[in-house]
Amino acid sequence: MKSSRKLTNLQLELLQMFSFELTEEQLLEVQQMLIDYFADKVTTGMDQIFEQNNWSEQQIQKWAKKHMRTPYY
Repeated sequence: MKSSRKLTNLQLELLQMFSFELTEEQLLEVQQMLIDYFADKVTTGMDQIFEQNNWSEQQIQKWAKKHMRTPYY
């Protein structure tokens, strides 16, 4: 079975950048850097959404008390 999946531009770039062996410690450091990078992007994005909608901690409290689950029949 042939897969038609292509590598993303990020995957290709990382393959080129890291075409050498890393120690386990270095690998963990790179993984943590990527985690930190994407976590920062999510946080920044959420901050922008909250600012655009004038949401505050009170909105989070409202959501916490609201039943938003999909009903199953």
